[in-house]
Amino acid sequence: MKAAITAGQVSDYSGYAEIVDDDLPETKVLIADKGYDSNAIREEIEADGGAAVIPPRRNRKNQTPVDDFLYALRNRIERCINRLKNARRLATRYDKTAVSYLAFIDIVSARLWFKHLST
Repeated sequence: MKAAITAGQVSDYSGYAEIVDDDLPETKVLIADKGYDSNAIREEIEADGGAAVIPPRRNRKNQTPVDDFLYALRNRIERCINRLKNARRLATRYDKTAVSYLAFIDIVSARLWFKHLST
């Protein structure tokens, strides 16, 4: 898992470049919310032979249809983020430095992963 911290007022698609890694397998489908609706992201995914399942923003001139079945899978990601936020320290960001905050994200992620393996 790769995480990056951006400022609170920064749009989602500006942080996309930070989390994309060249060492990852080829992207077949990118499922994201409206915050990631940008031409650059769509073109990058499609150039790699993948499909972008991102609902269009209201102000987009060409409203592209979204596969509702695939987009419903995004719920799993949202539930995982919700479980991460159950750690109060992570949800309220008590850490003063970005390094310690990202380290705590790794710790909570590992804890969730181990919990998942034991069930």
